[in-house]
Amino acid sequence: MGLFNFLLTSLLFLALPVLQPVCGNAELRALMEIKSSLDPENKHLSSWTSDGDPCSGSFLGVACNEHRKVANISLQSRLLSGKVPPAVAGLKCLSGLFLHFNSLSGEIPPEISNLTELSDLYLNNNNLSGAIPPEIGNMASLQVLDLCCNQLTGSIPANMGSLKKLSVLSLQNNRLNGQIPASLGNLGMLKRLYLSFNQLSGPIPPRLANNPPLEIIDVRNNTLSGVVPSALKRLNGDFQYENNSGLCGSGFSSLRACTAWDDGDINQFEPSGPVTNNPAPRSNPEPANFDAHCNQTHCLDSSKFPQVAIVAGVTIVTVTLMVSGFLIFFLYRRRKQKIGNTSDTSDDRLSTDLSKESSRKSASPLVNLEYCDGCINPFADGRNGKGISQEFLQGFKFNVEDVESATQYFSEGNLLGKSKFSAVYKGILKDGSIVAIKSLSKTCCKSDETEFMKGLKLLTSLRHENLVRLRGFCCSKCRGECFLIYDFASNGNLSQYLDVEEESRSSHVLDWSTRVSIINGIARGIRYLHSSESNKPALVHRNISVEKVLVDQQFNPLILDSGLLKLLADDIVFSAIKVSAALGYMAPEYITTGRFTDKSDVYAFGVIILQILSGKRKLTNLMQLAAESCRLEDFIDTNLNGKFSEHEASKLTKIALDCTHELPDQRPTMDIVIQELS
Repeated sequence: MGLFNFLLTSLLFLALPVLQPVCGNAELRALMEIKSSLDPENKHLSSWTSDGDPCSGSFLGVACNEHRKVANISLQSRLLSGKVPPAVAGLKCLSGLFLHFNSLSGEIPPEISNLTELSDLYLNNNNLSGAIPPEIGNMASLQVLDLCCNQLTGSIPANMGSLKKLSVLSLQNNRLNGQIPASLGNLGMLKRLYLSFNQLSGPIPPRLANNPPLEIIDVRNNTLSGVVPSALKRLNGDFQYENNSGLCGSGFSSLRACTAWDDGDINQFEPSGPVTNNPAPRSNPEPANFDAHCNQTHCLDSSKFPQVAIVAGVTIVTVTLMVSGFLIFFLYRRRKQKIGNTSDTSDDRLSTDLSKESSRKSASPLVNLEYCDGCINPFADGRNGKGISQEFLQGFKFNVEDVESATQYFSEGNLLGKSKFSAVYKGILKDGSIVAIKSLSKTCCKSDETEFMKGLKLLTSLRHENLVRLRGFCCSKCRGECFLIYDFASNGNLSQYLDVEEESRSSHVLDWSTRVSIINGIARGIRYLHSSESNKPALVHRNISVEKVLVDQQFNPLILDSGLLKLLADDIVFSAIKVSAALGYMAPEYITTGRFTDKSDVYAFGVIILQILSGKRKLTNLMQLAAESCRLEDFIDTNLNGKFSEHEASKLTKIALDCTHELPDQRPTMDIVIQELS
């Protein structure tokens, strides 16, 4: 017995480290320090408690990995006003740090470089100051670095060229000076480089321009000079260089032609000799340069050189002073106007409830290429969906930048609704169109990639005037979410027009003709789903309700979530079905068969007709009896004050009763319903 107790005690002792939760460990202490620095007044991170468990889901914005280590902190647009603390270095397994769109101040702590697993660092759109810590060059796992739209000063650290995995570097809208480090040309995976609206000088390094992966480089509104490397011609419109008066080059629409006074492009003016990584600007050419050209027939007379040089020098100084004055004034005005991005999105078109300071800041143009260029397939490594054409993908693919910018980084002021498996945000795209963006957690979606892609392709094939139009999608591997971008319906869903209280009658009571029109539109939408026309398969919605019918500005009905269940995991679908059953839309045969057919949708449509006619969400037995007995005065919505057509009401009531027949074979098809409605 004593040996047994000893063994049991030993096993329990050995198991303690495994059973011990995150709370009480070094990471929890680090999180509490981070909280006190980011949110000194405890206004926004009150869920972070010293006796809590960060991996339980109770800590706002904190996610853990399978080893119960903090792997992700997502606190964008949380109105934080503190500082980025050195304590963040205590989260050794952190892979994503998202603190953008806040009001953080102070310097970036060099200790952040101890986060050797960090792949995504978003500190953009804050009030950070000071220099970029050169220690960041030691963060070997870094893939995205966004520090834009702050007040950072000093030069770009040359050792950033050591970030071999970096694909996006965003430093625009700061006060950075000095030259663009030639070492950035060593970044073999760099795809996007944003350096605009700074005070950078000198040339664009040829080594950077010759970097094959580079897709976008934006250096607008700096004081760069010299010959633009010809290799950048391949980028076409994705090389943006405006408002750098010192730049020149051939083959670029807005650049002046180069002369001997300009720094030479290695490929154009220096055919021999070694490549210089950082060629120094030559504002005053050496006499030897003129001697080399003096064998040419159009060379300057050497006897007149001093006089010409003096005149030219005075002219250059004058022009330089004028251009510099203009640039300084332009940059001053630009900063005063708080132009904080490189996209066309303007904040005055966004309706959010962010603070004034946050709402004035624009979205970063950053795209996390690691998980967005591969956004078609969040469930595998780099392989597109099987059997899906690139034309299809490109026609509907959005990127993370579009989604984050449209929603002001998922501002709570833009949140339209939330359920157990999704959240819907109002957003404005760069073209000014208003959209609704549905966020689905990856864990709620089908785990099989092929099945998920089939469902996604089905969604994009649906095109009808009475279905909510899917504009596009984006799946973020890092965020673990998929986003569906729909047209926005300005008048909400149909349930808002039922059970109307007396104080809101004037704006929410639908007149009779609008009710009839809505019923007809819903019927047409369901018939389209059930048909196999337009190169799409027949589809059963399975979850139609008044909550799933939106109303646009002209009060046309739009059926929501058509085909959505094809994307979702079985347990999520079952959960949605239980809700549908509780609301009375479930056809009785489902209890025995467990199957959905087109007649299941017909049953739900019949329930919706009765709800629209009665103006009630919940149908009672008395209302059902009144409908069956055609006692319209006891059934039709009293808010209409008798202003309805008895003939139409009787006809619609009969259709509703036929659609809700207990036996599915006795229910009409939607083709027959359309004929009867006509």
